[in-house]
Amino acid sequence: MQELIERIKHEGIHVGGGIVKLDGFLNHQVDAALTERMGAEFVARFDGVLSAAPTKIVTAEVSGIPAALATARLLDIPMLYARKHQSSVMTDVYYFAQATSRTKGGEINLLISKRYLDESDRVLIIDDFLATGSTIRALASLVEASGAELLGIGCVVEKPFERGRDRLEGFDVPVETLARIEFDGDVLRVY
Repeated sequence: MQELIERIKHEGIHVGGGIVKLDGFLNHQVDAALTERMGAEFVARFDGVLSAAPTKIVTAEVSGIPAALATARLLDIPMLYARKHQSSVMTDVYYFAQATSRTKGGEINLLISKRYLDESDRVLIIDDFLATGSTIRALASLVEASGAELLGIGCVVEKPFERGRDRLEGFDVPVETLARIEFDGDVLRVY
């Protein structure tokens, strides 16, 4: 997605360790119009390649929500996000998985209420980054625990050098990313 690639080139900040800040438009301040176009791009890329029509979009809070919501809106289906913390009002029974977060510096918990995801669902995972694949694998394990069918995985930005896509091969579903980033020393390369 050329528009996204250009934004990353002009606004992405490499903070070291292979981490790029895109908080001016993706995951702190959100460019709503760009996010809507990203949702449309996901819909177009998955059109005709999924084994069935999705009934739910699943993501992880917080940064995956905008792109997932835009995609869900265009598909006219619910978006469900895995919570990272259980508050006192969360009294349901939950599917639970853990992922390793490089930006948080440790393990994170992901929880989805059993009331909102079950064996009748067909799921498309949409998230912000595909790096090591840990978060996506945890989301997929929540889908699997529910008995729902995983149809595909979409991520806004992929970091191929972290080999996350390789860790998703066992799911045997299409994986789409809208932009890829790599580093040549401290120089950010986007394609």
